[in-house]
Amino acid sequence: MRIFNRAHVPWAIFVALATLFAFWLYVGNFHSQILPNGLQLPQALVQKPSEHRSVGGTPLGLIFGTISLGIFVFAALLGVRKKLMLWRVGTVQRWLRAHIWLTLLTIPLVILHSGFRFGGPMTTLLIVLYIIVMVSGVYGLVLQHQMPRIMMERLPAESVYEQIPHIRAQLYAAAQKMRDSFKPAAPKKTDAGAPAPSAAKAVTIGSTPMASTARELSTPTARAKTVVGSTIIAETIASPGSTVTGAKPPASATPPTSNSPETMGTPSARVPESAPIPAGTQPAKEVAPPAAPVAGVADPGSVSTAATVKPASAMPSTAKPAVAPAAKKAAPAPPPTDTASEAALVEFLERQILPYLAASRGDKFRLGDRRFAEDMFRFVKLRVTEAYRLRVEEIQAWCDERRMLDLQVKLQHWLHGWLFIHAPVSFLLLMLTTWHAFVTLFYY
Repeated sequence: MRIFNRAHVPWAIFVALATLFAFWLYVGNFHSQILPNGLQLPQALVQKPSEHRSVGGTPLGLIFGTISLGIFVFAALLGVRKKLMLWRVGTVQRWLRAHIWLTLLTIPLVILHSGFRFGGPMTTLLIVLYIIVMVSGVYGLVLQHQMPRIMMERLPAESVYEQIPHIRAQLYAAAQKMRDSFKPAAPKKTDAGAPAPSAAKAVTIGSTPMASTARELSTPTARAKTVVGSTIIAETIASPGSTVTGAKPPASATPPTSNSPETMGTPSARVPESAPIPAGTQPAKEVAPPAAPVAGVADPGSVSTAATVKPASAMPSTAKPAVAPAAKKAAPAPPPTDTASEAALVEFLERQILPYLAASRGDKFRLGDRRFAEDMFRFVKLRVTEAYRLRVEEIQAWCDERRMLDLQVKLQHWLHGWLFIHAPVSFLLLMLTTWHAFVTLFYY
């Protein structure tokens, strides 16, 4: 908790006024001759003469001691208030501010209660325990005020304290994985009694799919099906070197109309034989057949059984041409490996990095020193080739993170370690003070 805060101003004023009032009562009762006439105590605040030689046994001394004991009890209840978060008796911040300032108020009260003397062995022990409690409490207050600034300066990224062991384990696992990646994999042992794989059940990987099942269909029948549907209206196409005898359309096929979809690129397929010639269109002139007959499309209107065909390339067609499947992009070649660099990294990982990342306390290793670690990684980069320097930088990042985790653990120990002294000594002081008050009230 930060002390320099407006919320602490009322408490500071109260403690200052209460301290001045306590000293005024003490001096007015036991050393009234040193007070000026204007600061003399009224008769209502002057105690009656007492037979006790010590101040602690007088009525005013008992009042100082009782107030101090009550503050001790209230300070001990702060731990209970922190555990009972749903307890609606002030917020934890208010309890903490009251804990700080009221315990500071006990300093003048205890001094005035003892009359500036240690007394017997019991009171001396109580004073020593009280000094330990107050010094440890002030030390913890200063740490809580300065530690956030130190953490912001020295810890660029702070992790959750409970997750630090898990993060350490992850760093160690990453280093092991890198070490194993540099080592060649051991050959797998085959079972001698296992049957050999059957040739009938072997599957060819990467086989070329059938042309009719590819995305771009390539066979003439498949092209016709994609245009008109499942029923083929056009004439069948003869394969090269074969003849067509009596090629007739199927009986169930309906005669094509002028609005029928276009199927094949031949004139006989586009214009039916019995359809009238549109007006303004000249009849086509006879064209001499080519010198050499080639395989082509059989003309349904011809008399001869042997069909005179045109080259397949000259034959217009509305179907899409066959498209070869796109070749897969070749995978990039793996970078060349350097056996010497990998061996150097494996040795460095096994001898330096893995023991450092697996240790419970990294400050005992030389890699825990930032300057030494920088010099060591600079030397390792000189031993490996350019392709492996990124791996060295990755390893260096792991060591830097481990060093930051160790620093955070150390700062957390500083921040909370004083409680291992402050808390138990405070409870011991509370128990002995209660016993001291009981003995004083009933046996003196």
